[in-house]
Amino acid sequence: MRVAFLSWRDTLHPDGGGAEVYLERVAQELVSRGHRVTIRCAAHPGAPAREVRHGVRFSRAGGRLTVYPRGLLWLLGPGRRYDTVVDVVNGLPFAAPLVRRRGLVALVHHVHREQWHIIYPGWPGRVGWFVESRVVPRLYRRVPFLTVSEASRRDLVALGLPATAVSVARNGLDPSPVSAPEAPAPTLVVCARLVPHKRLEEAFEVLARLRAGMPALRLDVVGDGWWRAELEREVLDRGLAEAVVFHGHVDAAERDRLLARAWVHLLPSVKEGWGLSIMEAAGLGTPSVAYRSAGGVTEAIVDGETGMLADDLDGLCDATRRLILDAAERARLGSNAARRARGFTWAATADQVERLIS
Repeated sequence: MRVAFLSWRDTLHPDGGGAEVYLERVAQELVSRGHRVTIRCAAHPGAPAREVRHGVRFSRAGGRLTVYPRGLLWLLGPGRRYDTVVDVVNGLPFAAPLVRRRGLVALVHHVHREQWHIIYPGWPGRVGWFVESRVVPRLYRRVPFLTVSEASRRDLVALGLPATAVSVARNGLDPSPVSAPEAPAPTLVVCARLVPHKRLEEAFEVLARLRAGMPALRLDVVGDGWWRAELEREVLDRGLAEAVVFHGHVDAAERDRLLARAWVHLLPSVKEGWGLSIMEAAGLGTPSVAYRSAGGVTEAIVDGETGMLADDLDGLCDATRRLILDAAERARLGSNAARRARGFTWAATADQVERLIS
């Protein structure tokens, strides 16, 4: 089959994250099965307009917003030759049903109700949420949907999509060759894009509260993004500069080393379709703590078995403190997490995607 993915960015984009990892790993799996796969996405500095990586063709044009009309124009041209088009609805849709009726699938990682109002306060956020919650369900009413967790599936059904139209294909995981001992001093890690809705400020609050009784406690921040300067100011204002290290973008081996050395992985995000970093930490034997209200994290974490879920900031602090102080419990959850992580593969994810697009 000839398969095209319409995505607003790829993993090399400065704002690329877990959603793009999902997209590209599934694309690579489809290529390995003999399919011809193209990802059409936004252009960004240093990236060629066309290239092939791991057998996947990339076609880049447009910016943060213009990528959408450029994607539609592409569908009317080269995109007409593809058997199936996967329209990745990341808050805003490509509106592919306007120009294509057959061979179309919509991929949604999670709905963005909270993110719209956090990133775009006022009327821009209301308009964005109106498009996602009202326009998308109507425009895509005859299109099958794919998502990454039962939590996201329920959110889509709540927007008016038929339950039978939404399939789930959870994230896979690449086994890591990295093996690193736990850091000698208590260490927390956050692995996320540095954007407001990841709420790293709450990880800083956890660090500040716990350092009162654990002065050696430190936090590694893995990832980058346009909110970084604000976060660095927050750390300085809190007097935490000596306890927080911003590592920025790092390669997979360094990311895994930092995750493996951490005692606890924190993900205080407001919403996640799944939470790929949770499973990346799990594969290295590091338990995670996240918010129960954040959607897909409740499936990435088995509460009390592979990590812990909290209902509020106090709960996030309490869970983190418990895992730091209780080495046996930390080891039990980490071992369970690593064992469970081995059951998630990109091949299995691609199996489900392939059945749907076929």
